[in-house]
Amino acid sequence: MQHSENHLIGRTGWLRAAVLGANDGIISTASLILGVISASGARHDALVAGIAGLVAGAMAMAAGEYVSVSSQADTETAALAREREEQAAEGEAEVDELAGIYEARGVAPELAREVALQLMARDALGAHARDELGIFELTRANPIQAAMASAVTFSVGAAAPLIFTLTLPAALLIPGLGLGALLCLAVLGATGAWAGGASALKPAIRVTFWGALAMAATMLIGHLFGAVV
Repeated sequence: MQHSENHLIGRTGWLRAAVLGANDGIISTASLILGVISASGARHDALVAGIAGLVAGAMAMAAGEYVSVSSQADTETAALAREREEQAAEGEAEVDELAGIYEARGVAPELAREVALQLMARDALGAHARDELGIFELTRANPIQAAMASAVTFSVGAAAPLIFTLTLPAALLIPGLGLGALLCLAVLGATGAWAGGASALKPAIRVTFWGALAMAATMLIGHLFGAVV
């Protein structure tokens, strides 16, 4: 029988950006709306602030992800270029270096050198990228993918608090929005963990806790400034 495995590590690039975007969309938009409502009590003002926050936040998330992941990609490219130069200049030393890595992992010296020679004969740069630099094809930085995932999921996440603000009655607006946002955060944490093959409970609790803290802080600020004004 053929042994099959289904590892999800290849999802880490876009999944991290997607969870970050959705999480930020829910928390920042809900917090912004709650802060405005606490200060002025006006649903219209809160909606305008929420929509502006959605647009600005999605653009900021896309730009931030693209710039940060591009920096990571540039670092990986530079490291690979330097490794390529070292292999061209000191090929034997690079074999010894790779063999030393395998020896440190418990492979016998003779076998470690033979493995290093065979791997380098097939793909010298790939062997050193994986075992010396820790760069793997599955987890290579992809700036466009990260930017798109973050912007789209931020917009989806931010839409939830806006829908709550539009549909909830005035008397239930603040508690309903707060509880609805926390429920969305819990679902997001569990879904992100499930997509990555991890346990759902701990991520759900973690993201809900920080979301509640952010919303409580902005409500307090809105209340204080609203009272002063």
